Amino acid sequence: MKKATWLQNSPYFFRAAVITMALLGALTAHAGVKEQAKRMHDRLAGVPPSNTVLEDMAAKLTAGQTRAAADVAMANPNFLKVTVKNMVIPWTNKDMTVFYPFNDAAATLVGMVRDGVDFRRAMYDDIIYVGAASLGLPAYSNSNNDHYAQMESRNIDLNSTNLLQRSQSSTTGLASTAVSGVLTTRQSARAFFYAGTNRRMLRFTFINYMCKDLENVKDTSRIPDRIRQDVARSPGGDSSVFLNTCIGCHAGMDGLAGAFANYQWNYDTNNDPDGNNGNLVYTPGIVQPKYLINSTVFKYGYVTTDDSWINRWRTGPNANLGWGWANNSTQQVPTTGNGMQSFGQEIANSLAFSRCQAIKVYKTVCFNEPTETTLGNLVTSFKNSGYDMKQIFADAAIDCRGN
Repeated sequence: MKKATWLQNSPYFFRAAVITMALLGALTAHAGVKEQAKRMHDRLAGVPPSNTVLEDMAAKLTAGQTRAAADVAMANPNFLKVTVKNMVIPWTNKDMTVFYPFNDAAATLVGMVRDGVDFRRAMYDDIIYVGAASLGLPAYSNSNNDHYAQMESRNIDLNSTNLLQRSQSSTTGLASTAVSGVLTTRQSARAFFYAGTNRRMLRFTFINYMCKDLENVKDTSRIPDRIRQDVARSPGGDSSVFLNTCIGCHAGMDGLAGAFANYQWNYDTNNDPDGNNGNLVYTPGIVQPKYLINSTVFKYGYVTTDDSWINRWRTGPNANLGWGWANNSTQQVPTTGNGMQSFGQEIANSLAFSRCQAIKVYKTVCFNEPTETTLGNLVTSFKNSGYDMKQIFADAAIDCRGN
């Protein structure tokens, strides 16, 4: 006991203890950086890094080169094939499931992320991504998804050699004035223009790109002048139901859905009732009959005569969606336009659009919701980067690399 006490009180023991603790601290710190690097790689690429990649990322983190470390992880093919693809696939089908075939809408979103393209263009531009001719894929078709299904079945790398950006109009034959980013891709049309009254396209555009369902934007104080004839003003004989409920969604929704008046999903109802082999039809100057159905429900309702739209949600409580934010606009009066391109620009330039992308990426990478402070930083960074989605992926992975 005395010998142990003497040794513990010895300056040599104290010196050795200090050195040992310093070494352990250094090892712990080094292991911490590696752990953070591995976590970043796992979450961005969905697979563990090799030892070489891990050392490279750890060195970059140690040097304070956090974005460079994230770029290393995003260079892994699985970042696009797994992480990004699985994030965007639910945006392309009405069941919002990841268990859905790869398609032209998803390929376009993945390609835009990969190339750092201004992501707002996904809402309105003449853009689409297709597989390279050298891959020997079935040609892109307006009536089937074989081109993309084979890309997925063959597990083709979605790099810049295999997945190429093209103009949507030259690929699909749709007029350049009619294309509107992913909204007019074959898959989006299949999912959201199929049957119905084209209101589905409005609802899912809000869900997928503004993170708002119709229940979240209900406002019974808006003018109901654009509500169509097929909406009863006294459901069950009670007008209060319309005034207190129906008008909340329809006043804004029907005003905006006019943008889709010339679009229809065309299919053989007898031999292909699910519309799997249908195609998108655009009829400039001609309103699709679906806009005029059930006209006797309320014959004094709005009759759609063209593809004009009005955004009545620019005023009232939905002004907080930040309409025109990307253009540094503070305009809070109803705006109007014609067709899907101008509609897509209205959506893309809202603050809600940028917040939605940041929220979805953060949840994909970090598995939880960002705080308001973090979300604000992500949105600012997104805007400053020219709306490059990879910037949000990098920022998110950096933010939660320690937890």
